[in-house]
Amino acid sequence: MGARAGGAAECHAQGHRPCTAGNVSMDRGNANSGERRDRPMTLRRWLKSTSNRTFIVYPVGVILFELAVNGGSLTIAPLGIPLLVWGYAQYHLVGRYRTKLGGGGPGLEVPPDRIVDQGPYRFVRNPMYLGHLIFMLGLAVTFWSLAGLALLAFHVFWFHQRVLRDEARLEARFGQAYVDYKARVKRWIPGVI
Repeated sequence: MGARAGGAAECHAQGHRPCTAGNVSMDRGNANSGERRDRPMTLRRWLKSTSNRTFIVYPVGVILFELAVNGGSLTIAPLGIPLLVWGYAQYHLVGRYRTKLGGGGPGLEVPPDRIVDQGPYRFVRNPMYLGHLIFMLGLAVTFWSLAGLALLAFHVFWFHQRVLRDEARLEARFGQAYVDYKARVKRWIPGVI
């Protein structure tokens, strides 16, 4: 299998130790300098990923909690399953869409090159974060879980605070164009808030 641009061959050619998918994760280093560096994937770093926590850690935690407090039995309400699917699909598909149209990397560690105001972004400014919250609602409903509901309540506040920081960075990066976008498109619920 040949090396592709941005892969192990490029990493090695730039003087870095060989990079393999099994033991390192590539990031872009300093986005402004074009520097690339490899960083080992540690459990701590893996847990810092909001998507890993939302879509893997929290479901496992809620299930284990519910099993513990319910004597080993688990209530499953099928009504919540579509919310789980919707939330994850929205996060995943919108993330690919944003990266394709806006550039940058996952999250704002590598900021977008341009404002994305089409597709789902013409309805709400934060459809990826909304996907996380929809998934967490699905988690609470599917397992009829107070722990899931508590996670959702905490993360409504947490994501709102994160959005405020993200918006400040995007406004600093894009100026009036982002201010105009904020005036046209609501943060969370189309036409409401």
